[in-house]
Amino acid sequence: MQDEIYRELMSAIEKKQPVVLATVARTRGSTPRKTGAKMVVRKDGSFFGTIGGGCGEAEVWQEAMEVLADGKARIVTVDLTEPTDGEDKICGGVMDVFVERMA
Repeated sequence: MQDEIYRELMSAIEKKQPVVLATVARTRGSTPRKTGAKMVVRKDGSFFGTIGGGCGEAEVWQEAMEVLADGKARIVTVDLTEPTDGEDKICGGVMDVFVERMA
């Protein structure tokens, strides 16, 4: 999967299309993906790869869209320990995700 992520990044950079790379930088406890997992988010909102799915990934996607707009890299802390109404969470950890604009 990592090779495909880098190919996706290179393609966007060559076409001068803005994209954001979200990388799981640190995990604590049980998380869907581990350190190093990556996701590329495009300006149209589509994405490639995964950092775990569900509401945690949606939170990072939202921040990625903001990074596309303002260009400011940030770390997003995704807390999977709090229960969400109507959903059973199988995880229970915390992920720090570094989100940066690449092109």
